Amino acid sequence: MKRVVVGLSGGVDSSVAAYLLQQQGYEVIGLFMKNWHDDSVTISNDCPWLEDSNDALLVAEKLGIPFQTVDLSEQYKEKIVDYMFNEYERGRTPNPDVLCNREIKFDVFMKIALSLGADYVATGHYCRKSEIEVDGKPVYQLLSGVDTNKDQSYFLCQLSQEQLAKSLFPIGELTKPQVREIAAEMELVTAEKKDSQGLCFIGKVRLPEFLQQKLQPKEGIIVQIDKDHPVYNTTVSDDLVTEEALSLAAKPIQYAVEMGKKVGKHQGAHYFTIGQRKGLNVGGTAEGLFVIATNVETNTIYTGMGSHHPGLFRKALFIEKSEVHWIRKDLALANGETMKVMARIRYRQPLQEAILHQFESGMYVSFEEPQSAITEGQFVAWHIGDELVGSGVIS
Repeated sequence: MKRVVVGLSGGVDSSVAAYLLQQQGYEVIGLFMKNWHDDSVTISNDCPWLEDSNDALLVAEKLGIPFQTVDLSEQYKEKIVDYMFNEYERGRTPNPDVLCNREIKFDVFMKIALSLGADYVATGHYCRKSEIEVDGKPVYQLLSGVDTNKDQSYFLCQLSQEQLAKSLFPIGELTKPQVREIAAEMELVTAEKKDSQGLCFIGKVRLPEFLQQKLQPKEGIIVQIDKDHPVYNTTVSDDLVTEEALSLAAKPIQYAVEMGKKVGKHQGAHYFTIGQRKGLNVGGTAEGLFVIATNVETNTIYTGMGSHHPGLFRKALFIEKSEVHWIRKDLALANGETMKVMARIRYRQPLQEAILHQFESGMYVSFEEPQSAITEGQFVAWHIGDELVGSGVIS
């Protein structure tokens, strides 16, 4: 009998994942990951991880499976929290969920599971895995979940073949309402529980306050750039094939204070991200202001009025060579090669038509339609059909 360790988070998805595996005849063990100690930044007074681990325990008892809690807060702090602070300090916007899967759930956690004699690790992600043969060897595919509304393959875009080989995603074939229905039928305590928000497994943490503990507030100015500014007149050629043309299209515009007008003050450029409109506290404009660029060196935020402001859009992005990741290594591009794909630059964004261009220096991704708020530090993931084949950090 194959043994599976399920990451029970105290939510409905992982609860039902455990139940389904049990039905499929696996020997199931429930493991709850505790990743967070510092209660000073949680939003509510109730301690979220305590409540969640309690729910996970109740589910395990109901299913009659062994259960234990593992404390991964040290590794979490080092691999996720410290990394996030570094990224924010550099003016980039990291994605903790993608990292948490790559570094914690499918690495540290997986090693613990395997040391318990597990054959597989399972999670409550809405995605699917399948297996094909390439050159006589098994190759694993990461496929989107059947519930297009909930598909979470994006969060697993950094997994490797080794990690996928040992992973199971029992609820990938179901929709969220079906999952809730099964939980209700089984009278699992998590059946009605709301979906968790906030950082993966940290519980409900307020990000700005969380960051402010480390990053000191410092006052800077907010500058508004007019949509008709001549800086937007440089035409990017439609024919993005040469490295030169791609590089031009992918480069963020370098703004200077004198290009616009000062419209307000902020408490630190590193708290803001491209495309953000909340928290600027600038009134009196005809349409909302959006962040179009931040400069952490000069501590300046550049904004544009309205969601169609040209400063928000770019036709291409760049991924440094070391940060190009192929789940399907057999499909990786050689220098000079291109590939038509469907790509997204953030979770829940509809897939966009794109072309990958591999060069010596790294990879460019050019889009059919200009993309709004391409954000440094976030992940771009690309698909062929419903298979996620690779991803990279936007540079």
